[in-house]
Amino acid sequence: MVFIFFIGLCVGSFLNVIIVRTHENISIVRGRSICPFCHATLRFFDVIPVLSYLLLCGKCRFCHARIHPQYPLVELMTGVGFLLIYLRYTVGFSLPETFSVSLLPWFFVRDAFLLCVFLVIAVYDLRYTYILDRFILPALIALIPLQLFLGMSWQSLLAGTLVLGSFFGAQYFFSHGTWVGGGDIRLGILMGVTLGLSQGLFALLLAYGTGAFVAVLLLVTKKATRKTQIPFGPFLAGATSIVLFAGTWMMNIFFL
Repeated sequence: MVFIFFIGLCVGSFLNVIIVRTHENISIVRGRSICPFCHATLRFFDVIPVLSYLLLCGKCRFCHARIHPQYPLVELMTGVGFLLIYLRYTVGFSLPETFSVSLLPWFFVRDAFLLCVFLVIAVYDLRYTYILDRFILPALIALIPLQLFLGMSWQSLLAGTLVLGSFFGAQYFFSHGTWVGGGDIRLGILMGVTLGLSQGLFALLLAYGTGAFVAVLLLVTKKATRKTQIPFGPFLAGATSIVLFAGTWMMNIFFL
């Protein structure tokens, strides 16, 4: 379990690299990490997941500029996420309908991969208010054959893709892109491929419910106004991740 958590922390550190370097249009595989403020090259003990942030009190070793909390949070969420996926299949919690013991490693790989994809999408949209095709399209290319291999029927995959994609496409069409953006349409397609139709619709309800709750809370606390644009990608990505992990259990509770 400790090993799984540590691997998750390391993967989370790489996700931070993807998020930040994609925004800055820098190669994610070349060059060492640098401080975004003083541009000093960071040493290996400056980039140890979570631990370096704590030991440095959240500041750069060289210029003492404050390090964005995204870094330890993404690392922790990835580590905890990997651990929860491991525990899910260990104890048999809310297993997918198509689950097979012989395919257990592939189910773990799929869930870990999707956790990373949705985390990158959520954090990038939250920080930069964009949902990029360079995150979604490669995920779709990899996920579609993997889902079919793991037993999802092509009918369920197609239905989820069409319904969820069309849902956001209709909003985009009728609002001329003011309600949702093109990235939301493609994220809806990814949700459909990930969850299928029934769980995809459930994730949609969960995303809109939590999004409405947060919006009202921000209005009441005067941290936002009616004109404030709140990124919706994190709610969609978060709801999809939750339903992917516990969808069978949740739907059994809500739809007895």
